[in-house]
Amino acid sequence: MENPEKLYGLIGYPLGHSFSQNYFNQKFDAEGISARYVNFEIPDIADFKEVVASHPDLAGLNVTIPYKEQVIPYLDAIDEDAAKIGAVNVIKFIRERGKLTFKGYNSDIIGFSDSISPLLTPSRNRALVLGTGGAAKAVAQGLRNLGAEPVYVSRTARPGILTYADLTLEIMAAYK
Repeated sequence: MENPEKLYGLIGYPLGHSFSQNYFNQKFDAEGISARYVNFEIPDIADFKEVVASHPDLAGLNVTIPYKEQVIPYLDAIDEDAAKIGAVNVIKFIRERGKLTFKGYNSDIIGFSDSISPLLTPSRNRALVLGTGGAAKAVAQGLRNLGAEPVYVSRTARPGILTYADLTLEIMAAYK
């Protein structure tokens, strides 16, 4: 018996910038995976419920701007890193005993941690994190998980955060 096609997708607004639909559909075809990926451009996060209700074969979603934080109240659970970051970009659909639950993850932390881990040493254990948005929060949490100290750099002066104007050659050399 052939496996039924699974449906995955992306929620966000707008989605004209996203390459996810083409990327994943090409990957599914190339690897012989019986699945397809669609974009769900929703102008309001409350439309999340309608997307789920009208696509009962939906197996999971990616989340992009502006909903990475706004989607959290719609989830049944989020993993520890996503909770610390305060943002979710992957939703796993869990179907057990006729009940559907949603668990959120932040995959940015995994990709970043895997790539930076080989570069950290006992003497190289601090890093400047440029920006303070969602991706920067994932980078900072990844650094903390690896035992390194993140230091945020932002346009806006705030306690404990450097500004771009604060960056000198000496400061940057201390973090390389």
